[in-house]
Amino acid sequence: MCNRQKVVLMSMDSYASMFTRICLCSTFLILTAVSSVSAADPPADSKQIAGSRPNIVFMLSDDMGWAEPGYNGGDPELTPNIDRLRSEGVSLTQFYAHSVCAPTRAAIMTGKYAFRTWSDWRSEDFGKPSYLAKLNLTLAINERGEETRRIHALDTNELTVAEYLRDVGYFTAITGKWHCGEWLPEHLPMGQGFLHQYGHYAWGIDYNNYTIPHNAPARFAVYDWHRNQQPIQEQGYTTDLIANEATRLIAEQKQDRPFFIYVPFNAVHGPIEEVPRYTDQYPARQAALKCLDDAIGRVVAAVDQHDFAQNTLVIFANDNGGLTEEMNKPWRGTKNTTFEGGVRVPCVMRWPGKIEPGSENDGMMHVVDLLPTFLTLSGGQHPLPAPLDGLDMVRMIFDQEKSPRNEIIFEVSGSVRLPTIRQGDFKLMGEMLYNIKEDPTESTDIAAKHPEHVKQLQAKLAKAGKERPPLGEVNTLMDPPLPYVYGQQENANAPAWLKAAVEKVRATQPKGWAEGETPWPQAPQGATIIYEGDGR
Repeated sequence: MCNRQKVVLMSMDSYASMFTRICLCSTFLILTAVSSVSAADPPADSKQIAGSRPNIVFMLSDDMGWAEPGYNGGDPELTPNIDRLRSEGVSLTQFYAHSVCAPTRAAIMTGKYAFRTWSDWRSEDFGKPSYLAKLNLTLAINERGEETRRIHALDTNELTVAEYLRDVGYFTAITGKWHCGEWLPEHLPMGQGFLHQYGHYAWGIDYNNYTIPHNAPARFAVYDWHRNQQPIQEQGYTTDLIANEATRLIAEQKQDRPFFIYVPFNAVHGPIEEVPRYTDQYPARQAALKCLDDAIGRVVAAVDQHDFAQNTLVIFANDNGGLTEEMNKPWRGTKNTTFEGGVRVPCVMRWPGKIEPGSENDGMMHVVDLLPTFLTLSGGQHPLPAPLDGLDMVRMIFDQEKSPRNEIIFEVSGSVRLPTIRQGDFKLMGEMLYNIKEDPTESTDIAAKHPEHVKQLQAKLAKAGKERPPLGEVNTLMDPPLPYVYGQQENANAPAWLKAAVEKVRATQPKGWAEGETPWPQAPQGATIIYEGDGR
């Protein structure tokens, strides 16, 4: 387990100078990475790959739309490193996630659909009246009469991919956004199988001062930046800092021990306010996307520089659709909806000599499939002790065999969003039916023409919905209602510098809100949601 490191504060001029040197070095490393993988051997088959115990570096962007990478029709000037990674590996064109970030992250961790762990409800939803109303709940009141949040997180009894890989000898680390619980120690990353933690716990932080608006009882700042579950004081832009930590960890690894480094960036999730570069050329969000692309290039270059490329599966994917249909074209829908634009996400994989460069795979895959796939690669034991929704995709990825997946359950009754299932070519959303093969943009509801398919899929969803476990009382409350920092133990020992930093931010914030007004979107009603803010 890595020890907490001393952090040295720098002036902004010093930081800018250092960052310039990093960028120049990164450019050299990225060019080196390109030449190191260009002469890949012919791809191997799955029999050679299963149990070969590769390193796994899994990078995840946040709220990036399908159409934003250059290789999917976006501006190639914004994503040269993502596009290069795609040219060196395979693009999965039917790779699916859940429609918002926390459900996807829990599904990655457990290999189970989010509804099975109640992760279709995010932790912050239990501080939002419009979401609580869907569960016939109200904001909790503590014994002092204060409104506060009910604690909700991924159950620590769930076995995670980090625990499985740790237990077969992998070094496991997370650098970035967790979003599977932000308060009790057992719900934090190091209570869920990670030997090293860096980044933030909750939904989305300010990229420069590392605070997050805390919903319930009001939009006041809470600090959320940690290493090994202790608050740290740093300077820098979170996208760059996350890449710094990932590249440092990669450099420290040895060839005789495999590693799993999970790099879930908070980019390009809001709030996007101050972006450190490219704003003279692009709007802020596009500049943030280009900064993310820089970071991805640096992480991949570190894999290559330290001679891990030939035995490392590098993955880049996104957690859910973008905030507008323009970001997700040609697909319909947005984040927080189960239209294709909310759930079909970019995914590329690279492993020189094992995956054919520049290839494409149209097999259906969901994020729950990553856990059993990683376990097969690691030589871990099958079957797993807990039943999963995930399927082993090793043969699909490495032998180009047909996907074993024919069905995805995105939501069931009792969720925030419409119950949705895709089975074969047909997809049912509430009462609407689409043929994804013939109508991938979901422009024509064919439910009236295929009542038998509607009935069959509704029955399947109803059966799955009955498999949802009880929610329980949700009576554990966040206390204090407005902490200085996330992490119960960290807040109890919050240092003076942290309190001062939080108070400085709070002094600039509104002291109240008009009745019925909130700084975050209300819970979705029906099939769509309109984002006017930054996607919280």
